[in-house]
Amino acid sequence: MKGAIAICLKETVVSKFGVKKWEEIMIAAGQKPSMIIMASLDIDDAVIVEIVKQTCSNLNITIEQAADAFGDYWVNSYANRMYKPYYGTSSTAKDFFVQLNKMHDTATKNIANAKPPKFEVEWKDDNTLILTYISPRGLIDFVVGLAKGVGKYFNEKLSVHKISSTKVEIKFS
Repeated sequence: MKGAIAICLKETVVSKFGVKKWEEIMIAAGQKPSMIIMASLDIDDAVIVEIVKQTCSNLNITIEQAADAFGDYWVNSYANRMYKPYYGTSSTAKDFFVQLNKMHDTATKNIANAKPPKFEVEWKDDNTLILTYISPRGLIDFVVGLAKGVGKYFNEKLSVHKISSTKVEIKFS
């Protein structure tokens, strides 16, 4: 995974629980608390997964709660600050979801070894989107959290549900 994910995870934890808590999590995950993370740096997926696991354990939260917090922070703070031009291409949450692959492709085209997830968009009806997550990482709970964050960003009420290990249903009100 790219370091941007780790940076955002760190910022999420630090903003809500402080630096000491992040340091405890890193130690529990077998990492140095002072580990330097750069956005385009490759970090082994297993390292990130272990950090997430230790975050849940240390904070006594579920993976769903961690994913929701991460998704909200990624969409409304981190990515909004780091990838602002991509936000301007969409005026609604629906538009944003349809543009996901294009955004990922554009954002990562000059980053070596980038392997962003892909998404298939299927409209069940005018107000229900089935988003299929295509990635070997198996982070569907984070897709749910990110989708909720998109709803918040666009100030739209969305109902977001994981319906399988690769599919999320998003209902627009």
